[in-house]
Amino acid sequence: MSVTPRVLALDFDGVICDGLKEYFLTAWKAYAQIWQAETAPDEKYAPTFYRLRPVVETGWEMPVLIRAIVTGIEEERIFQDWIAIATQIVSEHELKPLEISAIVDTIRDQEIATNLESWLEEHEFYPGVVDRLRSILSSSTDFYIISTKEGRFIKQLLRQQGIELKDEQVYGKESKRPKPQVLTELKQVYGETASIWFVEDRLKTLQAVEKQETLANVELFLADWGYNTESERREKSDHIHLLSLDQFAQDFSRWI
Repeated sequence: MSVTPRVLALDFDGVICDGLKEYFLTAWKAYAQIWQAETAPDEKYAPTFYRLRPVVETGWEMPVLIRAIVTGIEEERIFQDWIAIATQIVSEHELKPLEISAIVDTIRDQEIATNLESWLEEHEFYPGVVDRLRSILSSSTDFYIISTKEGRFIKQLLRQQGIELKDEQVYGKESKRPKPQVLTELKQVYGETASIWFVEDRLKTLQAVEKQETLANVELFLADWGYNTESERREKSDHIHLLSLDQFAQDFSRWI
């Protein structure tokens, strides 16, 4: 195994950037719009939302999670059966994920257009990550972001840190392709023997990649500082490397 990847692919939320505060505020505004609730967020629900953030895979689930919390669904049940709960809530209220997603994105666009500084302040980059990205971008390793967040939001946040990425380096929600497919496409571009490393904080995503025989030689890393739980970190297979933030900041040779 090469100690320096030819290609490094990173998730964004939970790996590069901690957007929990922005997530909660945006989710609440969308929830308030959909369910005619008070626009001002009720901060007493924020800690529960933060703890449950690992269940969220895509943006439309955020206001639905707020709904589940406000209506009193137990945390343990949400952790165990989130997909069924989210599906039931959407069905009961005759909602569509794409429509919810559009509401969430519109709220973000409005915040960026009218209150950019405040919106940016609701995001925190994990310690040392931005400096590490700069060093990677000036190295022989090609860098990509693969995320379920809209690419324009990702680029806006990185631009604030002085990092400009080309459009082709960011696979956001708008690419409409699951992460295993994006990795497959990168493998086709770089060749079967190219060393590709992928860092993600969501165990289910890594497990989906792991199941693809054609991606067997992709090195997979679970970011232990991201939106995952201790039980998930214990549950991972031996093929998935547990990566700490301290390791991430160091040379690639220290990652495994």
